[in-house]
Amino acid sequence: MAGLEPARLDWRPDAAGESAPHSTAFDDVYFSRHDGRAETEHVFLAANRLPERFRAWTEARPFVVGETGFGTGLNMLCTWACFDAQAPAGARLHLVSTERYPLAHDDLARALAAWPDLADRAAALLAQWPEPVAGVHRLWLDTRVTLDLHFGDTEERLRRLDGRVDAWLLDGFAPARNPEMWRPELFQAMAARSRPGATFATFTCAGVVKRGLKAAGFAWRKVPGFGRKREMLAGEIAAPPADERRRATPWFTPPAPRPARRVAVIGAGIAGAATAAALARRGLEVTLLDRQGPGAGASGNAQGALYVKLAAETNLQSRAYLAGLLFSRRWLQHLDPERRLWSPCGVLQLATDEREARRQARFLANHPLPETLVRPVTAEAASRLAGLTLAHGGLDYPLAGWVRPDALCRRLAETEGVRLRLGEVCGLAPAGDGWRLEVADETGTQGLDVDQVVIAAATGAADLAPADALPLQAVRGQVSRLALPEGAPAPARVVCAGGYVMPPLDGTLTFGASFVPHERDAEVREADHRANLAELERTLPGYAAALAERGADLAPSRLAGRAAVRAASPDKTPYAGPVPDAEAWRRDYAALAKDATRVPAIPGRHHPGLWINAAHGSRGLASAPLCAELLASRICDEPLPLELPLVDHLHPGRRLIRDLIRGGG
Repeated sequence: MAGLEPARLDWRPDAAGESAPHSTAFDDVYFSRHDGRAETEHVFLAANRLPERFRAWTEARPFVVGETGFGTGLNMLCTWACFDAQAPAGARLHLVSTERYPLAHDDLARALAAWPDLADRAAALLAQWPEPVAGVHRLWLDTRVTLDLHFGDTEERLRRLDGRVDAWLLDGFAPARNPEMWRPELFQAMAARSRPGATFATFTCAGVVKRGLKAAGFAWRKVPGFGRKREMLAGEIAAPPADERRRATPWFTPPAPRPARRVAVIGAGIAGAATAAALARRGLEVTLLDRQGPGAGASGNAQGALYVKLAAETNLQSRAYLAGLLFSRRWLQHLDPERRLWSPCGVLQLATDEREARRQARFLANHPLPETLVRPVTAEAASRLAGLTLAHGGLDYPLAGWVRPDALCRRLAETEGVRLRLGEVCGLAPAGDGWRLEVADETGTQGLDVDQVVIAAATGAADLAPADALPLQAVRGQVSRLALPEGAPAPARVVCAGGYVMPPLDGTLTFGASFVPHERDAEVREADHRANLAELERTLPGYAAALAERGADLAPSRLAGRAAVRAASPDKTPYAGPVPDAEAWRRDYAALAKDATRVPAIPGRHHPGLWINAAHGSRGLASAPLCAELLASRICDEPLPLELPLVDHLHPGRRLIRDLIRGGG
């Protein structure tokens, strides 16, 4: 969980005298303005036979192109242009590229300006260019083309890639200038992430590359090079090696891909609506089921905070939530560029006591993240950002903010390809190669047959999932809402401490929220309003009094509010993945109860075609959209938008394994 060093460039004349980007770290050019485009098309597109393979692509899953070294993005943009020119209308393209030293936004824009015919594609890339933070960053280049940028060391990134590749663009600075990349481990990782018959092409014929490719299982041949390079390499791998990563965790082996034309999503909160929209964007027929309608439950507040609270010491949960925050930010911008449904106003996380101040200091020391993502602020600086006088400093998250969850759920439910159906799912059972749901509404009970099912029903998920595979905890939460008098002071940023207070929406201030585990009552309570007012005073001392002086009525009995029941897992990490066959897991992995090192070589068994996206607690705006994309990618046999350890961390079966090891299974 760290920021990356950006690429250091200077601009030097190429062979034709044109100014071209040059890496000062590797003393090599990214491309020549004179013939860089032609070189990309010859070396990578033609040698991988991409034009003819795109023309012949008829599979439901996307064609996947992997690249070692994103650089300026020229290879990926050219691949995209080739796909648009050659592929059938229903085909999809998924690009996966690694980069250890991402270009700064302005450098990237200057580099890509050399190709005016790629301007529209470059604009789509630049509009979503992510922060230089290690991890996976998913970008939607257009309705058919997705780009996953894996920021970090190339070999390490490919080792953690959850997905398989059809064609490799083996690029990067020359082996003599960048020997750290061109190692045997790189070629082994490429082989392990390849589909049978995957091809590769590279500009170099260096011996270390030929030996590494052969040892990893690739067949290579020399073919004519480009320009002054007489020869280059191309080839393929017929039989990629098995995924050795699963030897230690066979239970997390994903289920084999299944047909998925019709999918039912149960629950129309943020998790369910985002999942339905993600599946529909891929061309699936989606029925979104909810007893009351979009955003009727815990996602029904008029305003919710988009924020994370990251641990002082790096852990998988914090890494997953950071990835989720960055994903949600790009996702919202892509979904709603006019910002009618959200505001990137920033979030201040105050340190209101010494303990929290020490925790934040440890966090900053352990995580060298860009200040555009998180930065320390004094009380004075925090006050300027909030537009109110604050007694404490803390951490500022400039990319965070607030969202209108109720309106967002409705917007997602209107996605083309999503059919909203009101009714209660009172039965769920396997039927043939799919599932049959019994749906009760005011007209009676009808059956619904689908290929696959996603459960996103918050606390109701435990009632729908088989057996006791998914422990869930109900958590009651209530927000308070106050109509602000004209001219009353209000925060310009979301301010968090024990609770939160948000910038006003339509003249109404929202603050809270109460957190009451094991409570399922959704009635608004005066006692919770009093608790929210007390937390508001702790967060913003004197603010309530200032509002009262302006004429605000802060009597608990006069406050508006909304209560709902959220769902949380015992470890406070969401469930996102296939639903395990709990009974089979307890049999297959019973040996773990006696010796955790005795790992049976048995792949985890799951209920075929049954998935879950739930247990998001109070931070669902930063986790549910990414989990939705994760599930849609897995269902549609695509590379995943998270690295493998984080995918496993979200797996719904993790608690079963934990309980077995601890003797509780």
